[in-house]
Amino acid sequence: MDNKKIWLVTGASKGLGRTLVLQLLQEGYKVAATSRSLSGLSDIQSPDFLPLETDLENETSVHQAIAKTIATFGRIDILVNNAGYGQSGSIEELSDAEARANFNVNVFGLLNVTRQVLPFMRAQQSGHIFNISSIAGFTGTFPGFGIYCATKFAVDGLSESLAAEVKPFGIRVTIVSPGYFRTDFLNTGSLTLPAHPLAVYKEVRESEELHKEQINGNQPGDPQKAAVAMIKVADAPNAPLHLFLGSDAFQLALDKIALVKTDMEQWKAVSVSTNIEEVATA
Repeated sequence: MDNKKIWLVTGASKGLGRTLVLQLLQEGYKVAATSRSLSGLSDIQSPDFLPLETDLENETSVHQAIAKTIATFGRIDILVNNAGYGQSGSIEELSDAEARANFNVNVFGLLNVTRQVLPFMRAQQSGHIFNISSIAGFTGTFPGFGIYCATKFAVDGLSESLAAEVKPFGIRVTIVSPGYFRTDFLNTGSLTLPAHPLAVYKEVRESEELHKEQINGNQPGDPQKAAVAMIKVADAPNAPLHLFLGSDAFQLALDKIALVKTDMEQWKAVSVSTNIEEVATA
């Protein structure tokens, strides 16, 4: 009897999602995977693979994808909410439409899939949800990536609440926060530039140029190793809520924790002074 878990991976046509799907199939797992177009998945040929053309912003499309996965494989044990894209640009120069578009995919698309999968996991009394965030969802000190950071901070926050909500049903949640991995994330198809950049934001322009010309293609993270790490965590009885991938992400997380701790210690007197003082009674 095949006891291997059934995986569903969103945004699997490229990047970490695609690498994870290929690694899972190589290890003998059954995998359903979504992409906006089946052409992005057409070269993956396996009897254990179910490609799904899905618009994550459309609840009907998501519902159909989940239903087809259940009809094909019988269950979904592990959901990987991987779909998303980067949006650069300063807070001032990005339009309402640009900001909302990033949230629609990175946050509300993730929510659409999660809502559709949870009833099945609750019925099973088991499941594991991996929400692919970013180190930019834990620390926002990246000029020109404020909106992207905001989407990933939202993913972190909702994931922490989700973990508490679904724990009684035997469902686990892991927030995956990668640093820079050598995928196509910094290419034009995955990183969107502002439609109307403002020249006054020199640091933002320099950051965009740095990511495009120097970081892209030289990222330290190995996506194959990231995929192996996620599969290992999925099999662990003590899977973490927070999983930082990459030495850069690990160090940036430590830096953020130290910064918050320093601020808290320096301003402790002010923080605790705001409580209501109880009036002593004779």
